[in-house]
Amino acid sequence: MNLPLAHHDQVALATNSRTVRSFETERERYESLALALEAIREREEAAVGEEDLLYIRRVNRISRTAEVIGRTLIHFSFEPITFSLGVGALWVHKQLQATEVGHTVLHGAFDKIPGDHGFKSEGYTWQTPIDEKSWHRGHNGRHHGATNVAGRDPDIHFGPVRLTEDTPWTKSHRLQLLYTLFVLFPNFGALMNLHFTGAVDLMQGNGRESEFDFIKDRSTATKKDVAKRLLRKFVPYYAKEYVLFPLLAGPFFWKVMLGNWLSEMMRDVYSAATIYCGHVGEHTATYPEGTRPKGKGHWYEMQVEASNNFEVPFVLSVFCGALDHQIEHHLFPKLPTQRLRKVAPEVKAICAEHGVRYHTDSWPRTLKKALSQIARLSGPVETLRAAA
Repeated sequence: MNLPLAHHDQVALATNSRTVRSFETERERYESLALALEAIREREEAAVGEEDLLYIRRVNRISRTAEVIGRTLIHFSFEPITFSLGVGALWVHKQLQATEVGHTVLHGAFDKIPGDHGFKSEGYTWQTPIDEKSWHRGHNGRHHGATNVAGRDPDIHFGPVRLTEDTPWTKSHRLQLLYTLFVLFPNFGALMNLHFTGAVDLMQGNGRESEFDFIKDRSTATKKDVAKRLLRKFVPYYAKEYVLFPLLAGPFFWKVMLGNWLSEMMRDVYSAATIYCGHVGEHTATYPEGTRPKGKGHWYEMQVEASNNFEVPFVLSVFCGALDHQIEHHLFPKLPTQRLRKVAPEVKAICAEHGVRYHTDSWPRTLKKALSQIARLSGPVETLRAAA
């Protein structure tokens, strides 16, 4: 069981710029941590306004322009170079819509900016095959409130992939690394829709005593509701990508279908490689069922220690939707991406000062740690404990 390290071990691992402060009690440490992080949250949320709106509009325009260029090049290309450029441009559009734009909007980052600007979470249409309301319920409502807490966070497993020791092991998990690399990564968007709408619950449950993450039972009414939410995004989204645009190309429908599929796969692989880094790794904190934070400061500490940052250039960070700053995103989920990047050094220093483990590394090493943990968790708990 991957429990948080003792306080003195946390201090030893907080290798940041500041010296760890001395606190008389654990309660005093948590209160100080909460005050410091709450000050950042209040300051930055109060400052969100026209500057942030101008930024997201600019990113959205770049995305929409890339879509027009990409679809045009794919449609009219007669050789591999132009076709490949079209696929790349269409990927730029889909990646920005999935992460820097859509993910940020659905977290409510721009909700308090007055006016009808089109970037409010209510009624927003996400340019992915994922149902917005189902995602909001499972991601914003549960994952962000209890990250890596067994029995509360539905993202400690994705279908047949267990991401912590608190997900019960079955023989099917022996193949989970292969499934992750060759099934989940290339089809991440579609499989996330199955996850959040409760379709996976209907098919296999969650393996726990509670049985389900998103549904109450397998009644006919429940099955109809799951199917409705599942198909609400699947049908229009994939009809556009694999029926409408290919048909417009006439006899070259296969070329457009191939280009659209390649751009989909590129977005899914990039997104999966980003998201899997967020909370998976041997040294990333996980919490057993029944864990409850002792207060705001303790909750902040749990969020930080259950998350991983990774370091990439600004352009790659934009395509990640600032999820390379997963720690800051979990502390302040309603902040726009630019503000997450801005406050990261300040957050890191505060964590060092308060003896909180702040995980950050390069992207390749962080992804390697995540995949190594998935490989490790492919064995039963008894095997893991014997190897420890």
